[in-house]
Amino acid sequence: MEMPLGNMRGVRVIDFTHIVAGPVCTMTLADMGADVVKIEPLQGEPGRRIGPPWVNGESVIALSMNRNKKSLAVDLKTDDGVRAVRRMIQKADVVVESFRPGVMRKLRLDYESVRNENPEVVYCSISAFGQSGSFKDRPGVDGVMQAVSGLMSTLGEPASGPTKVQIPVADMVTGYLATISVLSALHQARDGRGGQHLDVSLFNATLMLQQIGYASYFATGHNAEKIGSAAPYAAPNEAFPTKDGWIMVAAYDPKRWLALCELLGVPDLASDPRFVSNEDRITHRASLRDVLGGHFETRPTGEWLELLSAKDILSAPVTTYSEVVASPAYRESGIESSFEHPIAGSVRIPGFVLGPSQRPVDRSNTPPPLVGEHTLDVLTEYGFEPCEVADLVEGGVVAQSPEARPGTDSGRSR
Repeated sequence: MEMPLGNMRGVRVIDFTHIVAGPVCTMTLADMGADVVKIEPLQGEPGRRIGPPWVNGESVIALSMNRNKKSLAVDLKTDDGVRAVRRMIQKADVVVESFRPGVMRKLRLDYESVRNENPEVVYCSISAFGQSGSFKDRPGVDGVMQAVSGLMSTLGEPASGPTKVQIPVADMVTGYLATISVLSALHQARDGRGGQHLDVSLFNATLMLQQIGYASYFATGHNAEKIGSAAPYAAPNEAFPTKDGWIMVAAYDPKRWLALCELLGVPDLASDPRFVSNEDRITHRASLRDVLGGHFETRPTGEWLELLSAKDILSAPVTTYSEVVASPAYRESGIESSFEHPIAGSVRIPGFVLGPSQRPVDRSNTPPPLVGEHTLDVLTEYGFEPCEVADLVEGGVVAQSPEARPGTDSGRSR
């Protein structure tokens, strides 16, 4: 069965994830057209309670990670709840979970427990340190991963304390790598080679994010130094203060380095023994920064951008989010996306963007679901009879959001 990227309609995903890493994976699958059912407790998953900021009481974390999904609110502490979800897994193509290792086994929903009933299922487990090893039971969130993976030790200025990437970059890269793993495993399953259990850890993903850093360490034996905005492998390739802001300049290519010296009116700088080669400039980076910084401070950023561009020297202003979203580059990128949420109202977010030839068939978004918004519809779609659904509701095993309209998929369609 052909499964082109960006058109995963018909692929059923059962989503047991929460907070960021797992939801990024399942949201990406949903963006590509998969039918994703978010399984969450009756009170909602923990990500719904993380903030500020809030939008009319709704967490921005949850709003930004859960578009294009349906929500089934079920109590997995009950046998009936576990049986209902396990029955759904029998008809699913993909299961993604992000509990601590061992939790799904206790619920009898782990890969070993469900694969006999669905040998084709692709089962992805996302955890802090993986499903095996001496660290497997240790919890971990994005900041912990940035610290323990070495990433935090590389960030900031030379004299600064530990610095964190403000966005949850460890979580995000884990979610995207998990998506790649799922797509690969789905290809294998559709090729008749059966399903498999994928073990994706935040630790490994954050190490993979630092391929160049670790390759440099293995080559030299030296830990990375904190160098602020600079690149450890090239100079000049960093941000410099201007008359009215900051500008990022990448002029380490020999031709661009010569052009920069000419532009600044200091052609002799190119023949200075400290700065002749890229390696020389890296060795004497601090001196180079002082010299170049003095020149860049003489003009405003806009003037420098025009002058540098005319010489084909790579540069960009250091911009804030408000400046980015007001820029032509953002407007023309196609990434602007929004949805109407029944509580939060109109919400803007960066959307799902591939190259024009690879965009999903349907670019519209459904908003992140309310807790249990699709409970009745999902159970019906997965083959539960009306009397079975009624029993689950009456027994308090599942719950439907009061804002949902039964039988209409909450009035939303993709």
